[in-house]
Amino acid sequence: MWMFYFCVFEISSESSSRWNQQDPAASKSCSMLAYLSCSLMPASLCREGSDIFTSVRENSPTGEFISSINITAGPRANTIRLCLSGRNANWFYLEGRTIRLNSSVFRVLDREVEGSVLIAELICYENDIIQGNYRILVEILNENDNKPNFLLETIQPFTISELTAVNSVVFTVKAVDADGDMISYIIDPSSQDAEFFRIDLPNTGKVVLNKPLDYETRTHLQLIMWAQESNTVDKFNTSAVLNINIEDGDDQYPHFLPCTPVSPGVPVCMNPTYTTNITQKHQDVGLDFSPGPITAEDGDKGINAPLTYTILSGDDQGRFTINNTTGEIRLTRAADDQRLTTNYMLTIMVCQVDDRLKYSVASVLVRVLYENAFPPAFNRTTYKGFIIQSSSPASIVSTYGNQVLQVQVSDRDFPDGRNPNIHYLLHPPSELYQVTKEGVLIAKTNQLRAFDRQILQVIARDEESGEEVSASVDIEVLQRGQAVPSGAFKEQQLFGDVDSTLAGGIAVLILIVLLSAILFLLLWTVHRRRVQNPEDRPAIAFGKHPNVVSSPPVFVDESSHGSRAFTRQSGSFHGRQGVYTRRPSLLPPPSSSQLSEPGESRTRPPLPPPSSSSHLFTVAEKHEGGAHTWEDLRLPVEPASIHGEDIPAVNTGMPQRDENMKTD
Repeated sequence: MWMFYFCVFEISSESSSRWNQQDPAASKSCSMLAYLSCSLMPASLCREGSDIFTSVRENSPTGEFISSINITAGPRANTIRLCLSGRNANWFYLEGRTIRLNSSVFRVLDREVEGSVLIAELICYENDIIQGNYRILVEILNENDNKPNFLLETIQPFTISELTAVNSVVFTVKAVDADGDMISYIIDPSSQDAEFFRIDLPNTGKVVLNKPLDYETRTHLQLIMWAQESNTVDKFNTSAVLNINIEDGDDQYPHFLPCTPVSPGVPVCMNPTYTTNITQKHQDVGLDFSPGPITAEDGDKGINAPLTYTILSGDDQGRFTINNTTGEIRLTRAADDQRLTTNYMLTIMVCQVDDRLKYSVASVLVRVLYENAFPPAFNRTTYKGFIIQSSSPASIVSTYGNQVLQVQVSDRDFPDGRNPNIHYLLHPPSELYQVTKEGVLIAKTNQLRAFDRQILQVIARDEESGEEVSASVDIEVLQRGQAVPSGAFKEQQLFGDVDSTLAGGIAVLILIVLLSAILFLLLWTVHRRRVQNPEDRPAIAFGKHPNVVSSPPVFVDESSHGSRAFTRQSGSFHGRQGVYTRRPSLLPPPSSSQLSEPGESRTRPPLPPPSSSSHLFTVAEKHEGGAHTWEDLRLPVEPASIHGEDIPAVNTGMPQRDENMKTD
């Protein structure tokens, strides 16, 4: 039986060189081989070979079966040798009678890299002589292992004009799939500007403009595009962001500044009316206008075409001229008498230099004013206003006497003092009050509360001269039913900010306090008179006065009652404790029978010798412990005089009683 063996080896450049030197014939047929796989077999296997046609899936693992080998050799051959050669021979190796895939983890069979077919050659040697040559063709079956990719040149930022017609193709995108799958294109509806574009044929990648573009509204658009496989189950896809710049087109007209839009979001301007004031003294001067200098700009800001200015009418035979480049208007000669011409009205035009059909027109008002010698003035600095609380949405502020409050200024530049150009306003603006052109204040009554008080500043502005003057308005909110004061606050002001009930209570309380004070003063006065100091009593001479009684009194000591009274035959003497006596001597003490009672002793101060001096003293009795003492109050009494005659003092030893004297 024939024995055989296989050998598989690789030939490097060095080993190949040695082999070529030993076998020139082999060198001629194998000099270009980078990989050689050989197998030794019995001689009976080298005949009746055939070409190999098969297939393998990309990404197949190492050792994947490719094909089996059917070769027979001649009867005289001892051994045969099989070799793999060719362009893709390195993708195969021989294992017995089979050919297997030679791949690895780092070397994956990829159709997109290697192509769709692997080509190799199987060479059969008998006794080192080539006996057969067989082709190996292996088709690589495709697998869907790649996503589509956009071509970079089709998704770069690009620019389109705002004048591009709707429904026209504006750009085209292109994506490729390495697996050769069909691709369809989709605009992401969540894109910010997806509404501007659409795709009519999904497989073409042509993007159509869906709505007009406007540079003045949007100068930049952004779009998200998707490329997706359309003939596979996996539906692999990819996306790209496209940035589109809008180019400004010459489709707008110039307009004067400042621009006032016709409506929000509409780029159409209402041209202003320029105004200025002059007097008869102005001549050969440039005019300053309100709301600003005369200037215009091209509506196409991206183009900003040069402009030119012209006076269409009202220049008054060259009295006014305009600079065609800057728009400045000059007054070349003085204005006429104001009584003949009160103002001048000019019409000016601005247009593009390169296209005069694109133009705009504005009005210019030049007012001729009198000389402003006196500023406007209010007739007072502070006004008083009242508003009665109510549910009415608006009420007119009144003043004293329930008259309409009207703040007005006078201007001595006018014969009647009324300047028709005065405009009234509140500063700062109020949400609760408004002032009319006539100076009448209107309040939002339903938003006010009783007893509120606001101080408003009213400004009167001369619209011609620009002069301003201000005054204050003091407004009080009265409660429902409360009458507006008829005059300036007097007593009412005391209760102007309080409730009427509380005010009444306060008034009653004040009245009670006043009455109490008056009553206290009366009582105190009466008491003062009753307890008047003896020094305030007039001195009375004893003896000759007709009201003086000379009979000696009798001292009665009522110790049981703790008090003492002086009595005499005609009655008793009541009053402050004490007696009147002459100065410098006191009356002689009475006899013990007159002053003493059983069980009680009384001491009196010694009396000095009588003197010719007629002065009276008050002697008061004091209780110190259980003893009685006398105190000299020293009330001097000058000698009395009746009808021009001196009345000598009477030394009776005791004070006498005046019948006309009131006693308690």
